[in-house]
Amino acid sequence: MENKLYAKISVRLFTDDKCFGPGIAALLRRVDKYHSLRSAAASMGMAYSKAWTILKSCEQHLGFKLVNSTIGGKNGGGATLTENAKKMLSAYDEYCEELKTYADKLIDEKFSFYPKMTNEEST
Repeated sequence: MENKLYAKISVRLFTDDKCFGPGIAALLRRVDKYHSLRSAAASMGMAYSKAWTILKSCEQHLGFKLVNSTIGGKNGGGATLTENAKKMLSAYDEYCEELKTYADKLIDEKFSFYPKMTNEEST
């Protein structure tokens, strides 16, 4: 059995306070998929009020809107990501992926002794 070391990195971005991380990123992806904040929240097992609070807090700290909403009615309401939200989400995903690639390389470099240690223990 191989007992390989790996790093699990979770990125949170800050302005004056935490404003963007894995939670809001997941929420935005689901808003984009379901075209509804309520449906996005439900798909995550989250209360709509909590999703709304997280979204508004993030928008306040970033200084721009992330979601455009329309109120229900004859054709129903909906939500779409703003262009700024799409840019933020794309940059966040790229940043996280590059960090993961670097972390994988760095862990192999800094902990190159580890496989030898585990092989010694098993003999």
